Amino acid sequence: MNFIIYDLEATCWDFKSDEYVQETIEIGAVMMNRFGEQLGEFNKFVRPILHPTLSAYCHELTSIDQILINRSDKFPRVIESFKEWVGLFDDEEYVLCSWGSFDRKQLIQDCQLHDLEWKWVEHHLNIKQQYQDMKRLHRSCSMSRALRTEGIEALGTKHRGIDDARNLAEIFVKFRDEWVVG
Repeated sequence: MNFIIYDLEATCWDFKSDEYVQETIEIGAVMMNRFGEQLGEFNKFVRPILHPTLSAYCHELTSIDQILINRSDKFPRVIESFKEWVGLFDDEEYVLCSWGSFDRKQLIQDCQLHDLEWKWVEHHLNIKQQYQDMKRLHRSCSMSRALRTEGIEALGTKHRGIDDARNLAEIFVKFRDEWVVG
């Protein structure tokens, strides 16, 4: 079984509104086997369709440049490439692993937006929730805090999909025998 440790970045604004629906703009992922060995990485940007121009807030938060987004494929093409990389079409056993539930919900929402099948996303492990349970934390814990607690140096740029996925992979490996896959 392969573990797909992934992180999404999505369109965002510095205000809340029902008119502004988030869309994935970056998928970063690290594939690990059950022994904690890295098998590969995936990193692609995605061009959103509802709000194709990134807000200044989103650019500042993620450091993702509009030019990268403009040159990127739309979600259906990127997600097919991701699924192929995961091994879905070769019947590879996999579990998607993310820090929290946002990434899972965002993938499902994007699939629904583009009328794509999304049941494959249900093979999911919420590392954040299991980490909190394992450490008996009473409150939600950020990935940055978990990295500091575990003595792991955060590398790369915060709020960049591939860098967050790499950092999450370090937490995953440290506790690789303790995750409960259900």
